[in-house]
Amino acid sequence: QVQLVESGGGLVQAGGSLRLSCAASGRAFSRNVMAWFRQAPGSEREFVAGINWSGNSAYSDSVKGRFTVSRDDAKNTMYLQMNSLKPEDAAVYYCAEDRAATEIIRVATRYYYGWGQGTQVTVSS
Repeated sequence: QVQLVESGGGLVQAGGSLRLSCAASGRAFSRNVMAWFRQAPGSEREFVAGINWSGNSAYSDSVKGRFTVSRDDAKNTMYLQMNSLKPEDAAVYYCAEDRAATEIIRVATRYYYGWGQGTQVTVSS
């Protein structure tokens, strides 16, 4: 099982940008879907964005057009570029890998593993 480490979070003003990174340790990225999730206090962990081996991506409606997910398999790293941040984007952001060898980008947390400690994103209004 891959171990993933998220980084890049911080405090940013509304309208600002951040780039999160998700690095794999222990082994190289597989060909499985990689995804970003987030969890705000008192809320369930929710899907944000995912990307498959072919480079196809999917986004939640709340971030579409503002966030961009990418992966660099040579560096075993996935990124989440977050622009035009809003206070409602504040959360702990996690990355994970789909358990199955599928190119379908699934949104339910039960399909994923390798969760790291997450990285905190705070957006001030």
